[in-house]
Amino acid sequence: MGRDWVGPALRVALFGLTGFVGLLALGFALSPLGSLVSATLSVFGAAAMASALVLRIYGGGRLAMIGLGWHGAALRHLGYGLGLGSGGIVLVLGVPLLLGKAEFVATPEAAFNLPSLGLVAFCLLFGAVGEELLFRGYAFQLLAGSFGVYRVLLPLATLFAAMHAGNHSATPLGLFNTFLWGVLLGVALLRSGDLWLPVGLHFGWNVTTPVFGVNLSGFTMGLTGYTVRWNAGELWSGGGYGPEGGLPCTLVCLSIGYLLYRLPLERQRLPLLPEEE
Repeated sequence: MGRDWVGPALRVALFGLTGFVGLLALGFALSPLGSLVSATLSVFGAAAMASALVLRIYGGGRLAMIGLGWHGAALRHLGYGLGLGSGGIVLVLGVPLLLGKAEFVATPEAAFNLPSLGLVAFCLLFGAVGEELLFRGYAFQLLAGSFGVYRVLLPLATLFAAMHAGNHSATPLGLFNTFLWGVLLGVALLRSGDLWLPVGLHFGWNVTTPVFGVNLSGFTMGLTGYTVRWNAGELWSGGGYGPEGGLPCTLVCLSIGYLLYRLPLERQRLPLLPEEE
């Protein structure tokens, strides 16, 4: 390999340093607005700044270079992602509800609030885009093109899970499932050749989860006036981490992985990856 790694390493270091500084600065600036707003919008802002800088220097400022260019299949890929993400959490919670292993219970202290629900959806959308830019955007694609997809996919999925380790009620199974999500989202990028599919998948899961009134990766939102109470142990419910901490999520992740290889996708060319990837 010689010194071929030096250029990519410097570019990724610039991306990572810019993102890290952005996360610290924006996290501090947005902290008075609450944990959800701070967590999601600081990630988006940091990822957007880091991406804009490296694309300006190395990519001519083109979003298409990292898979965010609009193309004929973009809306369909986004729709597939939304369907898989939303459908996944509906299965995780819907099947136990139908089998009597869980039930809806009212939460009067967290009554339905449409403006709050809209704000949460807005934050979750930008959070999903931000996390995809950070973990499946320029740095992921450059490293995968330089060192090989399978040398990069699992380590960055591990980093994705590690970033959630400080979340409320995080458990080993919850972090393993978050790792699986990191793998799935990376596979979605590689299968579609764009970020629209992983963004849709990520946002679909995240925005549907609080509709059931349950925690999302340890975040409690309480927007709908009810929640799901399980008649089963934490292995199934996920406990305070939410459904992502339970075994049903593991099974659904594996199912989504299978479906990603069955979807009729129109794979786009990612310039940072070799043709055969």
